[in-house]
Amino acid sequence: MQSRVLTIAMLGAALLVAGASQAQQPNPLDTVPDNMPFDVPYGAPISLDRADAAIAAAVAESKKHNWKMNVAVFDSGGNLVAFKRMDGAQLASIQIAEHKARTAVKYRRETKIFEGAIQSYNYIGTLDDVIASRGGIPLVEGGKLIGAIGCSGGTGSQDEAVCKVGAATVK
Repeated sequence: MQSRVLTIAMLGAALLVAGASQAQQPNPLDTVPDNMPFDVPYGAPISLDRADAAIAAAVAESKKHNWKMNVAVFDSGGNLVAFKRMDGAQLASIQIAEHKARTAVKYRRETKIFEGAIQSYNYIGTLDDVIASRGGIPLVEGGKLIGAIGCSGGTGSQDEAVCKVGAATVK
């Protein structure tokens, strides 16, 4: 009985020490930045010809590696402009590619950022229309967001690599 009381007392002390050490950790979300992050102004929507060029570059890169991808380009208003599904690309990735592009344009940042953030900050899951998977890249021209490209079908890193090639067509 005495051993049990001692064990409970030690456990209680350990919990108090652990709680105190956690309480001393600053919350990074409490930091107020001087500038607004990802403050890229929205520009005129990407044209169909430019969206097709971005997709063609992404598909060409995919073919080099024998990766079967779905590629979507959204305009600066969050609307689908162009889409291509490569032969044999998985069906589930159609909506995922679209979701990545839509998230990248709505939040003006790469979807890779959400992938990292969801592991650290649980609130990310509460944001509307977010996909926390790399492969969504904003398309910025002249300092203005004109759209976004989303790729899906491979691993996240494959999707991202293909998207970056497509995004490089827009400068």
